[in-house]
Amino acid sequence: MDDDLGCASYLIGDQAAGEAVVVDPAYAIEPYMAEAERSGLRIVRVLETHTHADHLSGHGRLALEHGVPVSVHPLAEPEFAFDPVSDGEELTLGSVRIRVLHTPGHRPEHCCYLVDGHLLTGDSLLIGDAARPDLAVKATEGAAALFDSLQRLAGLPADTEVDPGHVAGSLCATGISSARSSTIGMERLSNRALAFGDADEFVAAHATISAPRPPTVERLVALNRGPFVGASPALERLERFDGQVLDVRSPRQFAAGHLHGAINVPVEGSSVGTKAGFLLDLDVPVAIQASSESDAAEAAKRLRAVGLLDLAGYLLEAEATERLEPIDVPELERLMAEHAVEVVDVREKDERDEGYIPESRHIPYRLVGEFADELSNGKPVVTVCESGARAAVAASVLAAHGVEARPVLDGGIPDWQERGNPVTEFRRCGSG
Repeated sequence: MDDDLGCASYLIGDQAAGEAVVVDPAYAIEPYMAEAERSGLRIVRVLETHTHADHLSGHGRLALEHGVPVSVHPLAEPEFAFDPVSDGEELTLGSVRIRVLHTPGHRPEHCCYLVDGHLLTGDSLLIGDAARPDLAVKATEGAAALFDSLQRLAGLPADTEVDPGHVAGSLCATGISSARSSTIGMERLSNRALAFGDADEFVAAHATISAPRPPTVERLVALNRGPFVGASPALERLERFDGQVLDVRSPRQFAAGHLHGAINVPVEGSSVGTKAGFLLDLDVPVAIQASSESDAAEAAKRLRAVGLLDLAGYLLEAEATERLEPIDVPELERLMAEHAVEVVDVREKDERDEGYIPESRHIPYRLVGEFADELSNGKPVVTVCESGARAAVAASVLAAHGVEARPVLDGGIPDWQERGNPVTEFRRCGSG
């Protein structure tokens, strides 16, 4: 089962015994409960590979609502009652045997679970690469431990199925596949992290992380390590709200009319919770503006998944006092020729290095609010990315700060190039 954050969870059951365990449950536990009920299984245990730093675990809900015990390695130092697991231990579920493999690196307590030829790797060996080692300890320490853990996993039989805890879209790793499974044999041949025969080379390559560190890491670790977090109250409809508003409607709807100060992160897009976590004040309640009650509920689910629990309610109808004026690539060409706008490329650095509009400025979408005063220089700001999605988010942030911003929607850098416009590429050269 995958969620919006690129995180995967697993339900392991024994039909004869009528029992099941959940490995790394998401906060929304309803899918596991429904699947277990359909299969005639009773969930009797939660197995955590580690204390998650990217999403809120559902172990608290399973424990509080259904009395399910939670297991994790003692190095996690949880503040709740738990059943410890240890390296080499074999857990039983009817006739099913689950072997514990302690695999530190991503976090010191990290464990994988080997079940009947299936290796549930959590945040260690992923498909195409390995998890990042900088979310719990110094990156060099984490990378050194991760190298040893990966070598251990690579030594398993070639036909062992690899079932990772993350697929593409997760900030816990970069360059990983969207595939849900592989084999140890295939990963030996193709996984970048297994191509290093030397620990020092591996550490040098993996201790420098270019992917942004989610701002909710410490919050999520504290929630997942601390007392169990139960179910959130039902989201209430509001008639008005004077505080922080997250507008989850489409960019076109937002542009046509929105509340003053609202930020737009469409629920129809990917990584809604992660993007919102970068942009919202995490210590202030937030109201959700949506097109429907179901969209508001979906957005609330994704926000709670990243530990944003202080939701004031949702708005369906609100006074639309502000507007944006999106543009397309042909209009961008005209405005640049007239030197009438400042163009801000809101992609991440590695994307921009592949090719960017000459004379454009680079500020990732998640940081544009910090530069609002600088960008208030009299010229309208045009935001651009690959396809328009992040450009729309960035424009909403700038508009909330009082900057005249116009996103390039339904297009981006590839469209600029296809029309014969120049781009500048940045290439790093090795030394020696």
